[in-house]
Amino acid sequence: MLFLLSTLVKSVDYSLSKSISIFLISFFSNTFSAISGGGAGLLQLPALIILGIPYYEALASHKFATVALGIGGSLRNYKSLRNEFDVAWQILVFGLPGVIFGAFIVEFVPEKYLYLFLGIFSILLALYSFLKPDLGLASENKKLYLIDKVRFLIFIFLIGILNGSISSGTGLLVTILLIKTFGMDFLRAITLTFFTVGIFWNFTGAIFLSKIGTVPIYILLLLIVGSFTGGYFGAHLSKLKGNKLIKKTFTSVCLFIGVSLLIKSILRFL
Repeated sequence: MLFLLSTLVKSVDYSLSKSISIFLISFFSNTFSAISGGGAGLLQLPALIILGIPYYEALASHKFATVALGIGGSLRNYKSLRNEFDVAWQILVFGLPGVIFGAFIVEFVPEKYLYLFLGIFSILLALYSFLKPDLGLASENKKLYLIDKVRFLIFIFLIGILNGSISSGTGLLVTILLIKTFGMDFLRAITLTFFTVGIFWNFTGAIFLSKIGTVPIYILLLLIVGSFTGGYFGAHLSKLKGNKLIKKTFTSVCLFIGVSLLIKSILRFL
């Protein structure tokens, strides 16, 4: 009897400790993601796997949770979206087919090549952001020609494919694309990224991934609460501290993601 009681107490302690760990990982990874415009998967997904959650369960749970991140980040800065609905529709109309296409082809394209491409691109983004001191610090009204609009839509579709096939870094790509194409500052671009990519793209990806692996309800609830509160808190910090904090965080997260994905790619080549 004493042995059974001892085993039960240890089990409860482990379960509580694991639950607290999952929530804290979700909260802090999504706080940084809300400030930089993406990258929650870099911290949250590997941490869930390390805690013993099977890969496909962790991936499906992560995707559903990032929808809560998108909602939390959008609610805090929803006023910034009022004048961006035209751009939002373009991201959804041309990006969602890419997400669906990416979810279908992921099993036919070796992940090591996708990781290699996105890793190199993320590092280049970090270097570009570092070498451009004024990038994204202030908004400007850029005059767009037809070629600019077409190029934007093509890139959105391609990033959508990456979003459907890889979990890390695509929000950062959309953020920098909005800044370069429309002259947005970081705060405007990130708010729009969370509304479109965070909510709609990730929900679409989560639906497809949930067919591959089951989604544990208790883990999903912890991740959703952590993602929503972390997203809201990160958006609040970015609003208070402004574009300089966002730019520094964006550059750091891009570099961190790039190195991480390169390591993943190299390990798969070996």
